[in-house]
Amino acid sequence: MHQSTDLPRRSFLELTGAASLAWAFGAELHGAARIPLAVQLYSVRRDAAQNFDAALEQVAAMGFEGVEFAGYYNYAGKGPELKKRLDDLKLKAAGTHIGLETLLGDKFQPTVDFHQAIGCRFLVVPGNPAFTDPEKSKALADTFNELAAKLKPLGMATGYHNHTDELTKNDGGKTFWDLFAERTTKDVILQQDCGWTFAAGFDPVAYVKKYPGRTKTTHFKPTIREGETGKKAILGQDSVNWADVYAACASVGGTQWVVVEQETYPDGKTPMECTRESLAGLKGLIK
Repeated sequence: MHQSTDLPRRSFLELTGAASLAWAFGAELHGAARIPLAVQLYSVRRDAAQNFDAALEQVAAMGFEGVEFAGYYNYAGKGPELKKRLDDLKLKAAGTHIGLETLLGDKFQPTVDFHQAIGCRFLVVPGNPAFTDPEKSKALADTFNELAAKLKPLGMATGYHNHTDELTKNDGGKTFWDLFAERTTKDVILQQDCGWTFAAGFDPVAYVKKYPGRTKTTHFKPTIREGETGKKAILGQDSVNWADVYAACASVGGTQWVVVEQETYPDGKTPMECTRESLAGLKGLIK
């Protein structure tokens, strides 16, 4: 049974909005945005499944400022407890990946309550079969517009995360990603997974610039161009020019979190080791 963990709207906005204002103010002072770095916990999913608290400790020790969730393990339904754990580790809830069904009907309010309790503003859907279905994609976009309108007064937002399928073209010659962007309002996040965009043969920088202000959060996933040698699936050692992507996010993307996601683990290293290397590689590119 769900126990409401709702926060007053003003408290939630103060909890989550002050940091964003600080980043924006810092950008004005220094001439360029300094985007905080988070990790998508799917990167270390085996560790998280074995001991979620220990996994959180390890990514905090690496120097990540936030985490994007892909499940809540022993904290499912325990918003205040998870918020305390994050606070103890000096981590922010950068966002979450959840199924669209958790935002619909009677599930909407419990979902909002839980994420308000942990200070999580960005509720991103990482996939839905209707997205690339010509007969259902318009209705899906309408649903996201409706959800965005409901979440906006709460200081929250929803959006969609791409893989390669979303960048295939429909009968009209447009990618499904572009079609979704055109059909949705600016309040719907376009969470570009820049690694998947690159793998699909597109330039992630161009997509950030094409939809200014809509890359509120984005994934930096190390990706190697097919057939390219001498590269490694670690940020800074792969095929993507991450410095250019980061610069676009900082200048026009409206990006509030860069989320590192590690899906492959080269050289027989552990997920934690590879994630640590990718964070170090990214920091080396953007310092």
